[in-house]
Amino acid sequence: MAKGKKRLEVVHLVCQETGDMNYTLRKKSGGEKLKVKKYSPRLRKHTVHVEKKK
Repeated sequence: MAKGKKRLEVVHLVCQETGDMNYTLRKKSGGEKLKVKKYSPRLRKHTVHVEKKK
């Protein structure tokens, strides 16, 4: 029998300093929340972005 597919969910990466949703990505459901250092166009520097579901 074939196993069920894991669903991909759309998550947004939100800047912790400004609260802007700058990036979207698709990841497998479950696991820990992402915490990534990405570029913030408003501040023009790299800041920490955290995962948020819409």
